[in-house]
Amino acid sequence: MNSKKTLVLGASSNPNRYSFRAANSLINHQHQIILVGNKAGKVNEISILQSIPKNITIDTVTIYLGAKNQTEYYNDLIELKPRRIIFNPGAENPALERLALENEIEVENSCTLVLLSTEQY
Repeated sequence: MNSKKTLVLGASSNPNRYSFRAANSLINHQHQIILVGNKAGKVNEISILQSIPKNITIDTVTIYLGAKNQTEYYNDLIELKPRRIIFNPGAENPALERLALENEIEVENSCTLVLLSTEQY
């Protein structure tokens, strides 16, 4: 398996949230993850950060925030230069999608959980 270091934006320590399920599934599929959310907490002993770290290498950003809550992260996401950004259901954002494509970042409107379960991640 090819591990893809993934940043989960909109991470939550609430087991009922899809971002929580996705973080655990990424771990189970042996992908290294960084969690960023608006509330401190942990998922599987990994701390949720309140901002995107600088100077890290990320393959994929998977987003679990609505479009209006993404704007504060635009600059950090573009500076991060991930290979791709996945907009999970409810996180679709044409403005950020356009910005990503202009900066040569792949964009997918998909579900991380489905991609992992069908081995398309």
